[in-house]
Amino acid sequence: MRSFTSPARDPRSALRVALSRGPTRSRLTAAAALLLFSSTAQALVRSKSARSAKAPVVAKGHADGQPAPKGSVTRAPNELGRIPIIEWHQIVGADGNYKVSRERFLAELTELHARGYVPIALSDLLDKKIDIPAGKSPVLFTFDDASPSQFSYVEQNGALQIDPSSGVGILLAFLKQHPDWKPRGLFCVLPAAAAGHAFFGDRGIDGQKTAWRFPKLKFLVDQGFELCNHTLWHAMLNKYPDGVVEEQLARGALAIDSAVPGYKVRGFALPYGLWPKNRALALNGSWHDKKGNREIKYSNEAVFEVAGGPARSPYDPQFNAKSLPRVPLQGGTKLTPTLDAMDKPGPMARYVSDGDPKVIARPKS
Repeated sequence: MRSFTSPARDPRSALRVALSRGPTRSRLTAAAALLLFSSTAQALVRSKSARSAKAPVVAKGHADGQPAPKGSVTRAPNELGRIPIIEWHQIVGADGNYKVSRERFLAELTELHARGYVPIALSDLLDKKIDIPAGKSPVLFTFDDASPSQFSYVEQNGALQIDPSSGVGILLAFLKQHPDWKPRGLFCVLPAAAAGHAFFGDRGIDGQKTAWRFPKLKFLVDQGFELCNHTLWHAMLNKYPDGVVEEQLARGALAIDSAVPGYKVRGFALPYGLWPKNRALALNGSWHDKKGNREIKYSNEAVFEVAGGPARSPYDPQFNAKSLPRVPLQGGTKLTPTLDAMDKPGPMARYVSDGDPKVIARPKS
């Protein structure tokens, strides 16, 4: 793994120093630095949110008519509001193209939690069964490309441990500190891409062994996360004939099934946001496996774009699961401006739960 150096004069620096000391020891000791930074991040987010959220929609009581707890702020229910589908790629030492720093990733989780967002599953969205507490807002996490930076193992005395500096390690530590969040998120995986982007690393790239690939996928599913097809090796689908497109998607689905037998893939993320010439093939198709002499079929209920802003609520008549926009976070693209915009009245206002999944709360005109 890469190393990072900086003076340890504050919690952010402490995290960087811990991550710079070596591939095994630093990753295990980084957990303590992450915990230290988390407290600072929460304080920073609270201060930042107080300055930036200029026009929140505020109600005087709960959706059930009961008065709100003293000192609390609840938002007027609006289950036709927008839902951010967050998109992360590499979680590394510094921001860059398709990259966010580990510190920033933790700060973004902290900000979402502080501003009342709750992670949901893709299945919640597709099945129209969003069940979260009153006053809270749903957010769907997506992780593209299955890089080692998202999920890696380290060996300690012959035992495998989740690298606390990887995205999954950071997220699980955050969930432990915030039990009101459940393990939810969608990993849009690649089975055979370059540079270790093959079910989170193989062939020793960034210290990851090929034998660990399938157990990583099974672990994610067992925890409550979901898997999403992202093609076989991140092909630019607009360049290829139909047969290649179908092979890319079918073999991607087949690889997931090999790791987690019987797993139902419901979503597909377009590499680079590029549609195939025959757009219908992003949803359904088949490929003949000559080696096994069998027909491999695939079917996707949801297709994720690479950008486009917050998505419509599944209860909105204009909701379209076959073209779901996302909020990509990388380099200079930050989370806060999107959340600020969603805190303002208007067509981009956020989804706010009324706490009753049997009732669809509509905003007052």
